[in-house]
Parts: sequence; structure tokens; C-alpha cells
Amino acid sequence: MMDLNLQQMYKMQNELDRRIESERGLENADLLDKKILALLVEIGELANETRCFKFWSSKPPSSKDVILEEYVDGVHFLLSIGLILPYEVPEHVHIPDDFEGEAVGAFLKVYESVTTFKNYRDDVNNYNQLMEDYLMIGRILGFTIEEIQDAYLSKNKVNHTRQDQGY
Repeated sequence: MMDLNLQQMYKMQNELDRRIESERGLENADLLDKKILALLVEIGELANETRCFKFWSSKPPSSKDVILEEYVDGVHFLLSIGLILPYEVPEHVHIPDDFEGEAVGAFLKVYESVTTFKNYRDDVNNYNQLMEDYLMIGRILGFTIEEIQDAYLSKNKVNHTRQDQGY
């Protein structure tokens, strides 16, 4: 079982979110639905880079680095969503080893988990399940905990630089 320590990532995401909200005058805005939609878009972009569903095409998937960058874009929005909610952020998330399936099934499960979370967002278990399901995609794609954390840290810096440049 892989065990991802999220505390540093939540802290960094909180700093980025507060910065964006402050600079854009959104401190009191309800951004949850927009972040949920952004997460869905990022999941689609990730699936597109893996090409796991493109049975009609012989073009190979994008490079591992491109796929990992798309993957951590989703992690950013998952963390950001978790920070909005009125319950305690989990310190660790466990990624089970016993998933029987492939990437297409994992992507469909994540979409289902996003919908369940959206409809029943008051239940912390729905958020935790969504996080676990999304992290399972990372496992299926062959990412290690270290790769996910390093890519998140790198992309977080990029996101701050983008804000510096008026993105």
C-alpha cells in the first residue's frame, strides 16, 4: 500500500489559493463548483494524454513527464477542493494495492466519484474516496509517491510564477 503524506501539499495549495483569491478579489466567492468543473477538465486532459481510451488510434501516449504534469494539475484542484470544505484535511491518503482494472476503468471511477462528491459534498467520505480514486490513477500510470510529490512541488512553483506574470 502506498501512503501519501498530504500535509505539505495542502499547505502549499492553501498559500497559492489564498494568493489567487486575494489578487483576484475572490476572498468571499463560492468557487467550489468552478473547482469541481476544473477538476473534471483536468481529468479529461489527463485521459487524453494517456490515450488509454483511443482504440481507433495507433498514436502512442504522451511522454511520462507530460502525463505526470497533467496528473498533478488534477492533484492541485483536488487539494484546493479539500481546503474549501468544512472538515479536517486528511494527513495521509492510502492507495490500495488491490485494484483490479485498467486505466479506462479507473478514469470512469474517478468521474463517478466526482459526481458523487458533487451531489453529497457534506460527507467527508465522498471527498476521501475521490482522492483515493484519483491517486489510484497515478498508481495505474506507474507514478511513485516521490514522483507525484516532486511534480506537485514543481508545478506549484510554476503556478506562483504564472501569478507573478499576471496569468
